Amino acid sequence: MSRETPPPSSLRRPGRVLGALRNNLLAGLIVIAPLGMTVWLVWTLLGWVDSFVWPFVPAAYHPDALVNRILGHDPGSPQWVAVNIRGVGVVIFLVFTVLVGWITKGLVGRSLISWGEDLVARLPFVRSIYSALKQVAESIFAQDDAKFDRMCLVQFPRKDTWSVGFIAPEPRGEIRARLGALWPDDPVMAVYLPTTPNPTTGYLMWCRKSEIIELDMGVEDAAKLVISAGLVYPGDRQQVEAALGLKGDTPE
Repeated sequence: MSRETPPPSSLRRPGRVLGALRNNLLAGLIVIAPLGMTVWLVWTLLGWVDSFVWPFVPAAYHPDALVNRILGHDPGSPQWVAVNIRGVGVVIFLVFTVLVGWITKGLVGRSLISWGEDLVARLPFVRSIYSALKQVAESIFAQDDAKFDRMCLVQFPRKDTWSVGFIAPEPRGEIRARLGALWPDDPVMAVYLPTTPNPTTGYLMWCRKSEIIELDMGVEDAAKLVISAGLVYPGDRQQVEAALGLKGDTPE
């Protein structure tokens, strides 16, 4: 007896099922992975801030002490209820920071800050650390134009090899004077070149404006590009969703 050959459609059906399962798995990972990582990072950050703040708060005002005091439970009793509310330390830190900022705006606060900085300036090693950290904090949190708001391509680490860079504020002081004398007809621009996948480290370079190519992409898109090591490009989200079937066909 001759065995009947199954129709081609029945042979392709398992492959279609596996392909659909693969697409559904990838679609689920695209949704779950960013959400899970975001929740984990926020939860970890809240716990880190709480662990930093609570040692400075008297034990009588910790959440577990307040709750058990309301319930009438004595410390060390079997009825003691352990309470761990994440985020309360963050609220305390924000309130404390706002109060410090409000105090430093007054005459007394400015006088105390000036006295403290004069005291730190007399310490040889500590004054260098404090001065550097203060300049970094002022650059990050100050509400002025000293920030990254434009992106560019710059040739690094050799000619005809391009890297993404953040255009920093224009150079000032001696650097501007020295480099301006070299290229009087070509403005000098400061460029911060981040490393992949950690953009907090990198190289600070001063280049001629004619040597860089300014980009239209935003800082957030460029940061994604650097952190993902070139896997995520601006505008690729729609292509990924279409490939995985996350979006239906648009009616004409």
